[in-house]
Amino acid sequence: MRTVLVADAVLTGRGSIGNAVAIQHGQVVAVGESREIVRDGDHVVVYDGGFLTPGFRDAHIHAIPYAALLTGCSLKSASSIADLIDRLATFARSQPPGAPIVASRFDDESLIERRLPTRADLDVAVPDRPAVIYRYCGHIAVANSRALADSGIEAATADPDGGIVDRSESGEPTGVLRETATGLIATSLARGGPLPASDLIDGLTRLGGLGITSIGAMIGYGESPHERLACESELFREVADDLPIRVHGLSIASTPTDLASSAATLTGGGDRLRWLGVKRFSDGSLGGHTAAMCSPFSDADTTGTYRLTADDIALSRQSLKLGGMVAIHAIGDRAISEVLGVFGVLLSEGASTRDLRMEHVSVASPQLITDFASTGAIAVIQPAFLASEEAWLAKRLGSERMEWAYPFRSMLRAGITLAGSSDSIVEPPHPLWGIAAAMDRHGIAPEESLSGLEALDVFTSGGAVALREMEPLAVGSPADVAVVDCDFRTATSDEVHDAHVLDTYVDGSQLRVDRSQPTWVD
Repeated sequence: MRTVLVADAVLTGRGSIGNAVAIQHGQVVAVGESREIVRDGDHVVVYDGGFLTPGFRDAHIHAIPYAALLTGCSLKSASSIADLIDRLATFARSQPPGAPIVASRFDDESLIERRLPTRADLDVAVPDRPAVIYRYCGHIAVANSRALADSGIEAATADPDGGIVDRSESGEPTGVLRETATGLIATSLARGGPLPASDLIDGLTRLGGLGITSIGAMIGYGESPHERLACESELFREVADDLPIRVHGLSIASTPTDLASSAATLTGGGDRLRWLGVKRFSDGSLGGHTAAMCSPFSDADTTGTYRLTADDIALSRQSLKLGGMVAIHAIGDRAISEVLGVFGVLLSEGASTRDLRMEHVSVASPQLITDFASTGAIAVIQPAFLASEEAWLAKRLGSERMEWAYPFRSMLRAGITLAGSSDSIVEPPHPLWGIAAAMDRHGIAPEESLSGLEALDVFTSGGAVALREMEPLAVGSPADVAVVDCDFRTATSDEVHDAHVLDTYVDGSQLRVDRSQPTWVD
């Protein structure tokens, strides 16, 4: 039997393509007007006031940390060091005695003191066991004294390549670890302990409730040691048969051996699990002053941290050899320029333009946009960053570079494929919030805003390109559909932000979601 979904309209980035989608054997078999599609014997589901869109794609998300956050500790809304200490201490009291304490998403820009916490602050909150907290960008961690000791981090510890151990005047570590230095933390403290398989399935189901049908999952979060990458790869393989949505894994691997092992683990694990490629880093974050810039930050005498090495290029070649993609994190203008150079080398060696992804592309001059377009690579963007950075971005970049911040329209006009994502747990994974941010940009360089349909396209068709999927809602494609109560042709950004996902279909099957459960913790 065929199922036909009927709504007020079927919307893609091209506009309305009818009001009905016919589904059979998990695939789209027709799209158009219901009067022309519906046949005798069809099972017809009508959504009055609803709109059918392709399922949303989040092309860059940290799915395991997201699932862990739903029962974990977020410090994003802490307003002061004292408030942060109190929240961390309260969370510690809720955990088993002696268990390490790991929390995430603290934001020094939201604290009254406008500074990073230190080991001394964390020692007040958690004096009797190791504790580590991660800045919301994921590129800075702070460890208490017990965690530093358990990880062997002391005055004599050298800064790793691409990382910094902050030190006091006496040379002792302050507890602040930047970029690759976060990898010095003991494995037991790297983003917390193992996540139960049931919690991962629950988290992915909640993503499905947001209309997300496919994700690009970063596997091994932050500076992942070998054990962390293996653990996360194996966890996805364990739950492969029960995945409610499609998972395309990008391995944060540091060696060719680790990459090959992760790729093998994620391959052949069911129809909804697939290895997609390698993820590497060329710099850090704007918030942490570690994005690699051509000129110093306007509020700090640093050009950030440039991290790309010959090892990253070797890993890129290995991924391509294995049939995977290459995804490289680049936020600052210097990092973007350097990664484009790497892409040029890989293209000259035979890589396809659709094998190459640049993650973030936050500060891009007009010349960089032209250079990017010439490579044909994919830009994986996070419009929700604009919401978090609204209060301080101008302070970091200065007025001239603000014109280069998240230049979505300029990139689209240049012909660059844009794929939408959240980078959750950095930002909430709600695609409607990301679409709304792409439309209104929170007042940042408003000339770079996208229309509702353009932003919808970024989070659907653009995401499909970045995940190597078929064009959504094309005949023969998997029947992955979101039903929303929002007309992207006419809705304001506020209306998009406040819209609801009424239903989600994956392979033509309605996803069962408990919508009373939270989808975000702040």
